[in-house]
Parts: sequence; C-alpha cells; structure tokens
Amino acid sequence: MTMLQDLYPDDFAHCYGCGRLNTNGLHVKSEWVDGEATARFRPASHHMALPGYVYGGLIASLADCHAIATAAGASMVAAGATPGRDPTPRFVTASLQVDFLRPTPLGPDLLLRARPTEVGPRKVIVEVSLVVDSVECARARVVAVRAPATMVRPSS
Repeated sequence: MTMLQDLYPDDFAHCYGCGRLNTNGLHVKSEWVDGEATARFRPASHHMALPGYVYGGLIASLADCHAIATAAGASMVAAGATPGRDPTPRFVTASLQVDFLRPTPLGPDLLLRARPTEVGPRKVIVEVSLVVDSVECARARVVAVRAPATMVRPSS
C-alpha cells in the first residue's frame, strides 16, 4: 500500500513530521480511502509530556502533517488524479488550530482521521481527529495552501 507522503517529490520529502528522506523524522504515513485519510502513530517514551501522557507539541505536529497530506489527496481527487498512485502535490500550513479534549495516553497507537471540509484550487481546509482506544483526545483544523513557487527549487 502506497501512502500519500511516499509520492511527494524529493525536494518536499524532508519534513520532520512526514518526510521519507528525513532519517530522524516521525514518518507520518497517511492513507487516502473514500474521501478521508487515516494514519497511525505509536509514540515512544521520549514523546512524553508528563509520565503516561503524550506531549501536546507532538499531537500538533502529527495533526499538521496528516492534514497536509489529506489536503493533497483531496486536491488530487478534485483534479481527477488518484491519491496513493499519482505524484502527490505539496501543500504547506497557513493555519493550525488544535483543541486538546483530554490527556492523550502514552503507549497505545494514536489514530488520526482527517477529512477535507473545503477544497479549492489553492486552499484546502481539513478537520483532523486524534483517537486513542475509541476515545477522541484532540481535534485540529488546518488551512492548507499549495506550496508557493518560492519554496520550489528549480530543476538543475
């Protein structure tokens, strides 16, 4: 199964959260299925805020990277491309809002579910839910925009 981040162009595959070319990164992997994206992440002990709980900054990073991949998938569908098969366009974060609903336990897998709520030619709005053992622990809203040309390196 090919994940959205696996098909980012090499110049955009270095992100700490989701870049396949960042050996020290989190390697968030998002799968597009039926209009939404899902990802799983198992936090390690060094992702701790307080004993037994996940650091909120990690939750924000996971939601951010997963939402950006979701925006790319939604944009691809709108353009007639197939997420997970065709090259994934790169989006960047214009806005990230995270609501922490309850402490997130450290240990079990974190399930991220994201769906686009608005898809335009340049901007996609995505809602993300982070769930642990069927309990929603955090919600995020991300405004994603296509990566500007100034961020793209010219081909050599």
